[in-house]
Amino acid sequence: MHFALLLLAAYLIGSIPFAVVVSRLFGMADPRSYGSGNPGATNVLRSGNKLAAALTLVGDAFKGWLAVWLADSFAPGFGIGAIAAPAAGLAAFFGHLFPVFLGFKGGKGVATAAGVLIGAKGLLGLAVLGVWLGVAFTLRYSSLAALCAALAAPALAYLFDLGPNWITAIAVMSALLVWRHKDNIKRLVAGQESRIGSKKKAG
Repeated sequence: MHFALLLLAAYLIGSIPFAVVVSRLFGMADPRSYGSGNPGATNVLRSGNKLAAALTLVGDAFKGWLAVWLADSFAPGFGIGAIAAPAAGLAAFFGHLFPVFLGFKGGKGVATAAGVLIGAKGLLGLAVLGVWLGVAFTLRYSSLAALCAALAAPALAYLFDLGPNWITAIAVMSALLVWRHKDNIKRLVAGQESRIGSKKKAG
């Protein structure tokens, strides 16, 4: 019962749509109505409001970290084993992808996954972030940076010796990240993917 409640709490935390919340607070258009239609920081950036995009990024990452922290802090007291934190992180990630508050139509999960990785091990999160930043600043494709980081994450988790529970959870997140970027992959191959900082009009 305690484990189920932990997963539910993590899922609900992950379901908080910071892109939509921040946009409303700033009096901006719903991020689902322009650009890629994705409720995430990269699409909010296309509005031209860098502060709103930054707050969305921080919020989405924070909820992933928070789910893991809550599991690490409270699960031992309920007798839940080492699977609690990886499962909670994965539940928060699922919440972002399929949020109950947005009709189960969420974002791609890059920032939330980063928060989960930081919660798992700070150095792992920084290493994966380094991969993302290296690709993003060099080629200026957020989607390509996310794909490279996703592919690197399980291998880095193994190198950091996080154990089978975390490696499995991270591998699942990575596979889902690649799947959520399938349209971006098609546009990258076709040379039609937009670069970081570019603006796209609705439609």
